[in-house]
Amino acid sequence: MGFMKEFKTFAMKGNVIDMAVGIIIGAAFGKIVSSFVGNVVMPPLGLLIGGVDFSNLEIVLKEASGEIPAVTIGYGLFIQTIVDFLIIAFAIFLSVKTMNTLKKKEAAAPPPAPPAPSKEEILLGEIRDILKSK
Repeated sequence: MGFMKEFKTFAMKGNVIDMAVGIIIGAAFGKIVSSFVGNVVMPPLGLLIGGVDFSNLEIVLKEASGEIPAVTIGYGLFIQTIVDFLIIAFAIFLSVKTMNTLKKKEAAAPPPAPPAPSKEEILLGEIRDILKSK
């Protein structure tokens, strides 16, 4: 039972749950960015270049023959994936930069002043001082 208890302790730590949520949100964000790049960014870019559809850009190494499909290098999809990566990397950079700025502001905030001593503490201090002087 020691192994299962140790695993449960590990799995229930806040960091692990935060990481799991981050991975799920990251996967969803990746799909959104891929759709954005494939359906919004690349078509106008292809139009500017001369009506090129990036998903169809490829180098044919061997033509198809009969039932055997062609052997190709799909560099258009690779370019699209690079654009996906750059957008995701930029978004992550902005979020990390924002978090670091917020942490710096939090660290730079002066600590709260210590509370003023209560009446009892003041009286006890006076009694102590009187006893010391005698």
